[in-house]
Amino acid sequence: MTRSILRRALVAGVSLTTAAVVLTGCGSDDHSAAGGGHSSPTATVASDAASASAHNAADVMFAQMMIPHHQQAVAMADLAATRAADPQVKQLAAQIKDAQAPEIATMSGWLRAWGAPVPPGSGSAAPGSGMPGTDHGNSGMPGMGHGDSASPTSSGIPGMDHGMPGMMSDVDMARLAAASGRDFDKQFLTMMIAHHEGAITMARTEAAQGANSDAKALAERISTTQRAEIDTMKSILARI
Repeated sequence: MTRSILRRALVAGVSLTTAAVVLTGCGSDDHSAAGGGHSSPTATVASDAASASAHNAADVMFAQMMIPHHQQAVAMADLAATRAADPQVKQLAAQIKDAQAPEIATMSGWLRAWGAPVPPGSGSAAPGSGMPGTDHGNSGMPGMGHGDSASPTSSGIPGMDHGMPGMMSDVDMARLAAASGRDFDKQFLTMMIAHHEGAITMARTEAAQGANSDAKALAERISTTQRAEIDTMKSILARI
């Protein structure tokens, strides 16, 4: 009888020990799963922080300058939709708008993520846009209409005025808006060539001095795309 009681006690002890081991194992699994669940948001936050910090002053300046530059190109393209006579000019204008409008949104998002001021949406698109520093008189050369003013073309951000090569003055834009037909086509092509050349200059500066990989990739894309469009515009201009 003593052996029987001892045997039962041993069996019970083994069962309790096994149960304890199983419960402990489950507890470890649950803890690991819970810990795994919490690691993802932490990793995401760390990744976002790294992405937001991976930029320098050149990246910020590139976005702040290129946004109003793109906005003006889109405004010029909008004019072509109702004023251009040549179908190829209209097609090119639509292509420019389709490419640059999304890039404006992308660069605005970068600036917000970097905690930097975003240029106002009005840009330097047309006369009376209200964007400070856009009307610099007219030198008679598209893209060089700054008159005698020493003030650079403005991004619309107080204290963040940077010269933007290729930008049209309000006078240039008013003259383009008043044109139509073949006269519009010639003005549009001449102005947009100068505008694109300015954008390429800015993009090359970003490619050389920027730190953010996405911004540098966009700069390279702008250079490639707009160089090809300049070649197309020159061929159209020679034809008409």
